[in-house]
Amino acid sequence: MKNFFIQSISAFLGFTFWGAGMVKLYEGHHFIGWIGPQWLVEKLAEYDLGLYAEFIAIAQITIGFMLMTSRFKLLGGIMLVPMILNILMVTISQNWQGTPYVLAVLLAMNGFLLWQFRDYFSPLVNESFPKTSNRTKVKRTWTGHGVWLVGLSLNLLSISVSYEQLTLAFVLAGIGVVLGILSFRVDRYYLSQATFSNQL
Repeated sequence: MKNFFIQSISAFLGFTFWGAGMVKLYEGHHFIGWIGPQWLVEKLAEYDLGLYAEFIAIAQITIGFMLMTSRFKLLGGIMLVPMILNILMVTISQNWQGTPYVLAVLLAMNGFLLWQFRDYFSPLVNESFPKTSNRTKVKRTWTGHGVWLVGLSLNLLSISVSYEQLTLAFVLAGIGVVLGILSFRVDRYYLSQATFSNQL
């Protein structure tokens, strides 16, 4: 039950920021998402900061994809901290009503997610690895990583496609998310094949 709760938080945070990034870059902002602002790229372009806004959007997509597919929860959660803090400072400086509170809740949720990986932070503080670890090692494969990366690439590709064919762009984004989630099954398949080969 606890694992399901953690996975749900990761998926919710991932969907939130993945959608926030995609909607900024899609043609006509035709994408799902519940936080904005959608017009960030256009607004910052007036100050010659359009490229910076696009970078922020791509970072949101990448971090969100990490969390939503739950393949890289720890890395995504760490990267999300400065992302949320930067957005929070902008909303406070702009006197946006309500948004800072929403971001504070998202930051607290991310903090809870990172707390589940607190034993991983000991090497960062002590600059040494513990001799023993109580955590079960999760086995991943390079093939699984590759499938996940293809999924992320399809999401980024769908942005350009949205300016030509919006429906196809949605399909590519959907396939990308499915591949990101199915990357775990790819891991299990190749690991089981390796185990079977070793038993022969």
